[in-house]
Amino acid sequence: MSSSLAPSFLLTFREALEAALIVVIVASYLKKTGKPNLNKYLLEGTAAAIGASVLLGLAVLAVYGELAEVSAQIFEGAASLTATAVLTYMILWMTRNAPTIKAELERKVETSVSTGQLWGIGALSFIAVFREGLETVLFLTTLAATDSGGTVLGVIIASVVVVVLAVVLMKGIYRLDIKRFFQVTSIILIIFAAGLTGYGVHELIEAGESSGINLGILGQQAFNINPQLNPDGTYPLLHEKGAAGSVLAALVGYDGNPEWLRVIAYCGYWLVLGMYFVLMQRRKKTLP
Repeated sequence: MSSSLAPSFLLTFREALEAALIVVIVASYLKKTGKPNLNKYLLEGTAAAIGASVLLGLAVLAVYGELAEVSAQIFEGAASLTATAVLTYMILWMTRNAPTIKAELERKVETSVSTGQLWGIGALSFIAVFREGLETVLFLTTLAATDSGGTVLGVIIASVVVVVLAVVLMKGIYRLDIKRFFQVTSIILIIFAAGLTGYGVHELIEAGESSGINLGILGQQAFNINPQLNPDGTYPLLHEKGAAGSVLAALVGYDGNPEWLRVIAYCGYWLVLGMYFVLMQRRKKTLP
């Protein structure tokens, strides 16, 4: 199985479903208030955002394809760390604001309708969908660089699943617990974010070494648990480039021979996020 299929599917699924939820909430509100004819503004904004996201993704891949080895390593490292920062911010923001998202969206739609500024409905959907598209492009850049076929397949499958779910939600067959959805998927994305942090640091270390920069012990291997190659030269199952190891590498940042700086960054991310969530849970318990 492609090492990038599962992570690209999960990342795209989460981001696309978040965008779809916003579109569904707005469309449902317009239907409830007897203004389904205004859905055209919603669809126009959504279509424009999807088109802009696709163009952005193609532009990123085109730029990456023209980079030399060191430049490509710097690009991958910077993209990974940028994606981690954006992802972490959105997870924390969504965790705090998920319970009020529906009411806030309905308020903005009502304001656009009552003031006659119907373009605001299209702008709302464009911003919401393009934001998720931008995040998806950032997250998938490193995956596409190593396995473009698996990444594209994961994106396509996730998009089809989300479209089906959106139709189901629109028909009212199933009501999604938005708060619970973001709680579960945020945990999954934090795992991805930790892996992206480690991978980004690794790429920047390699770029530095290729440029003659000596990081000392920070650039040295912390350990090496990679199994030896098979007699025929293929990678064993649990090797970081093996069938299972490569999937774990893409999903959770698994590396059989990481540098000390990568280990510090990976563990540091978990420590900081772990402390934050512990404090948040304690705060919630103390609130009336």
